[in-house]
Amino acid sequence: MSSSQEIDRRLFEQIRDKLFTSIISDALDSSGFRNQAMSSKIRPIDDALVLVGRARTASFMEVWHHDEGTNPYELEIQLVDSLKPFEIPIFACSNSARIGPWGELLSTAAQARGAAGAVMDGCTRDVRAIRAMKFPVFHGGIAPLDSKGRARIMALDIPIVCAGVHVMPGDLVVGDVDGLVVVPQTVEDKVLEIAFKKVSGESNTLKDLQRGDKLADVFARYGIL
Repeated sequence: MSSSQEIDRRLFEQIRDKLFTSIISDALDSSGFRNQAMSSKIRPIDDALVLVGRARTASFMEVWHHDEGTNPYELEIQLVDSLKPFEIPIFACSNSARIGPWGELLSTAAQARGAAGAVMDGCTRDVRAIRAMKFPVFHGGIAPLDSKGRARIMALDIPIVCAGVHVMPGDLVVGDVDGLVVVPQTVEDKVLEIAFKKVSGESNTLKDLQRGDKLADVFARYGIL
């Protein structure tokens, strides 16, 4: 593991242990980034799993045929085989229910390379097997479809829009049962600083509410809701 990967590993552990997507979304709002939560259509295969890592991006395009003698999975294979620890393939599928880029085999290959999970605004399949693997996958739908003859990746590691959010390679991606947020690298330090401070303040707010203090009084005290 490289030094940069070790730094990320420690950071991701802190995020996983202390933060939630709702807290990070609030911190993004406070920083002027109000469109960083993916559509509510994007759901985890397993509500109990948390996804934290860095984006690797891919852009899919719908097709309506397959040319025999060509490999429709070429760039998909290239992406998965090149994944590094804590990376997350993010597939922009234009919210198409015809595009199903993910399943058990890709999950197995990605997990073996240390990937943190996978995200797509298209469909996934092999749900029972992926749940058993405890591999975090966030998807726009579940369908038995193969992508062959329906879609293919046109480009890798480029700026994309997935489920309404702009994603750059290397952006911080965090997902849990509440949804999924993308933190641009350019503001990552600022956003995380705000998020860690907010979660500490929420702890005090929660204690006062549990004690029976009125919500209005607690909000006036901490300014957190």
